[in-house]
Amino acid sequence: MSFLLAAALSLLAAPKALGADATLPPDFVRLRDVDASILQDIRYAGSHNFVGRPITGYAAPECLLTRAAARALADAQAELKPFGLSLKVYDCYRPQRAVDDFVAWAKDAADQKMKAEFYPNVDKADLFKDGYIAAKSSHSRGATVDLTLVSLPAAPRERYSPGDGLRACTLPRGRRYGDDGLDMGTGFDCFDPRAHTAAVAVGRHQKMHRLLLKTLMEKHGFKNLPEEWWHYTLITEPDPDRTFDAEVR
Repeated sequence: MSFLLAAALSLLAAPKALGADATLPPDFVRLRDVDASILQDIRYAGSHNFVGRPITGYAAPECLLTRAAARALADAQAELKPFGLSLKVYDCYRPQRAVDDFVAWAKDAADQKMKAEFYPNVDKADLFKDGYIAAKSSHSRGATVDLTLVSLPAAPRERYSPGDGLRACTLPRGRRYGDDGLDMGTGFDCFDPRAHTAAVAVGRHQKMHRLLLKTLMEKHGFKNLPEEWWHYTLITEPDPDRTFDAEVR
């Protein structure tokens, strides 16, 4: 066998883990095709997020997940319905290019336009050290979801437009951004210790709401990230060692 042929064969045999897969496998589905009753508020497809603009890789406000994760969410939703409650997802599958966009933003010390809302008490220079931003995300495997609980019928949520005044995500309900979810003590994507799932600084009712979400999600096979009350990963995720980079559309 020639040297060039051997080198070519070795490249073909290289594991995909060396980089993000450019296409999604067939077991990825749209959440709305599995359970259309689950509410969606995909923040990274718009401007109301900690960067302040649509994030690279989000061509549509769609929740994509592995079929296993979507079915587990549908089971959790079925348990909520008799109580007049619903799940609402903020983010689901996240392409690696979006993670890269977050990293580039975090390195730009001059861009602080959304600080007043999303990280009012945290120095942007500490976002990597404190674990709020990382070069890899479990979202890029398609079995992690950011979500909350909503009481039905859902109240109209506040509509954000670029340039609107910002209010700290740590403020009490009614003073921070008007989301339609149950009061969890902070807004979504709040880079602050108060957003830790077991934070003691939030009130009794907010702790109860967080516990309700955590108990429900754990019952249906998900594990919480302790630093974020909204973040859950399916324990038996189908692709734990792969990262994907296909655009959300």
